[in-house]
Amino acid sequence: MRQFVVTGHDAPTTADFSLDDLPSGAGRLDVLCRCVGAAFFLSHAIREDVRVHLVLADAFTVTFDGRELRRLNPDERSTAALVRAALQERDEAIGHIPAETSPGVSIRRVGFEQTLRDVASESTVVELHEDGTPVVDIDPPDDPAFVLSDHRDFSTAEADLLADLADERVRLGPRAIHADHAITVAHNYLDTAGYAQY
Repeated sequence: MRQFVVTGHDAPTTADFSLDDLPSGAGRLDVLCRCVGAAFFLSHAIREDVRVHLVLADAFTVTFDGRELRRLNPDERSTAALVRAALQERDEAIGHIPAETSPGVSIRRVGFEQTLRDVASESTVVELHEDGTPVVDIDPPDDPAFVLSDHRDFSTAEADLLADLADERVRLGPRAIHADHAITVAHNYLDTAGYAQY
């Protein structure tokens, strides 16, 4: 299973946002939606071996699981609609118990730390950071969980937690790229066994 944890610092935690104003009115939810698309879509198919966790303002985590996922379309607006539907059911998420809001989509009342700890218990945690080790210098991990931030840097608390829990801190190239592009590059790195098999 490949996992991606994307923290959205300004993302909404209620469903009262417009699907027509994702960049500003929904706290750059457009960035997170592009990450979901990059994580799952192939040409005429989706990756079933992928799970994406969107951490919304350190208060809720919406998880997309490719094994069960339905009704995901390759546009930001429809993905945002799935996030909004999850937030409409947020009161059903009690403690750390997830509430399924659509096939393959669930919401939990947990923030970045608990989400990362849960992922770390079953995965090799890889922090994607422009100051990390070049990805070509490490072997592709089994069951990787790549951790990314949205348009903002990791907070000090997030960075400290990653320093404790991440198994690797890597960069994907010589220049900083958008989070959704980083996910595409990470997939290519894994699909090619570290750029060795095409």
